[in-house]
Amino acid sequence: MLFNSFNFIIFFASSVIIYYALPHRFRWMFLLAASVVFYMAWNPALIALIIFSCAFNHFFSHAISINKTRRVKKRILVFVLFVNFGLLFVFKYLGFINETFMRLFDFIGVAYNIPEFDIILPMGISFYTFQAVGYVIDVYRGELAHEKNFFKFTLFITFFPQLVAGPIERAGALLPQLFERHKFKLQNISDGGKYMLLGFFRKVVIADRAAVIVNAIYGSPRRYGGLSHILATLLFTAQIYCDFCGYSEIALGCAKMLGVDLMKNFKSPYLSKNIREFWSRWHISLSTWFKDYLYFPLGGSRVGPARGYFNLLVTFIVSGVWHGANWTFFIWGAVHGAYQAVGRLTHPAKKRVLRFLRAENFFPVRVFQTIACFLLVSLAWVFFRANNVSDAFYIIASMFRGFEISRAHLFDTLTGLSAGLFDAAALLAMLIILFFIEVFSGETDIHAGLMRRSFAIRFLFYLLIAAFIIAFGVFQNAGQFIYFQF
Repeated sequence: MLFNSFNFIIFFASSVIIYYALPHRFRWMFLLAASVVFYMAWNPALIALIIFSCAFNHFFSHAISINKTRRVKKRILVFVLFVNFGLLFVFKYLGFINETFMRLFDFIGVAYNIPEFDIILPMGISFYTFQAVGYVIDVYRGELAHEKNFFKFTLFITFFPQLVAGPIERAGALLPQLFERHKFKLQNISDGGKYMLLGFFRKVVIADRAAVIVNAIYGSPRRYGGLSHILATLLFTAQIYCDFCGYSEIALGCAKMLGVDLMKNFKSPYLSKNIREFWSRWHISLSTWFKDYLYFPLGGSRVGPARGYFNLLVTFIVSGVWHGANWTFFIWGAVHGAYQAVGRLTHPAKKRVLRFLRAENFFPVRVFQTIACFLLVSLAWVFFRANNVSDAFYIIASMFRGFEISRAHLFDTLTGLSAGLFDAAALLAMLIILFFIEVFSGETDIHAGLMRRSFAIRFLFYLLIAAFIIAFGVFQNAGQFIYFQF
């Protein structure tokens, strides 16, 4: 059941009405039932895996909470991590590992008789596994009291607005909200609707429209030249942001209408001045998860410089592989790890130079830093989007080879990639509007910023967004959200 589908709109509207019509003591039970129905709309059989995950993690987090021996607690935690990540490995990576060995043995001329695995990837398994693991670790650390009610714990894992693509919530923030008494408030409906409206704008107006050109070029990269590859990469940079940020905003809006506040997952990341800042503003729930549960336990930056850079690289490589079973994701993570290491290594020198030139707050310098960071992130996205490593390096090489730039060639490029001139012009116009929205938002929330404006300006803004969705939205063959595959 896609967020950008008529079926979901009916499902969600009905859920909100029933939720507030029910007595308070029954509401969480209804949310649990609605979440199960929502997930079963994808594949009914796979609900069994979520139920097993909930039962397993609930049982052993209870075992950790009642055990007084530190050594036994640690052994239980290691077992829990082994089973959770073992399941993730089987469903997400076993086929990839088998295919890698198959190619390796074929290369060296040795028979490899294990057939390819055809395993269905359960929707959202990376997200709900990380959310469950985070809960168990928090109980182990003593930072969270164990939730004794299994069904309430299951609702925390399966809460449908953020079940299949996050944000990855912490139990301390989300669990209490699911069982608080929420009165029906028009303000919550209004605020939630605003988030959903902007989320749909990002997804169906920009992301799905850009996907037409991106898919055409990245699907057959050797048919196109350098200009097309640059265009497709810049469009994918916009597509993946609008697709994932759009999902997160719709999820945030859905939860808000039910009286629940989810964490904000994006803060205008493409306005960052360096890669470190980018990762503090992009997919925040995942970034903080890796920081708290992997980077810091490895020692973070508190150890020696060499070990600190190693910890940084490992964290980003694991983050890359989390996104998918492909060497392209491994390289993408490694590239961002290298970006971070180089940025940290050169930071003192850059700071001294800027201080010497008295250019620390010089606007052109900040603009240059933002553009440089954006281009570095865009270049790394090539590995994220390419079908394989060979295609990725071909596209990057093509970008830096000589190519013709003329009005005729640019026109042919824009109109010959499965998109007409109107579609290209509409996409460009919407991207310009998005740019001003991002600049206006900054690190804050555009909706909060608009509240400081007059009612007429707020009304006009949301009216125009709704009009753009109706006029330029892609509704036929609605595209699945990119992060559903992770």
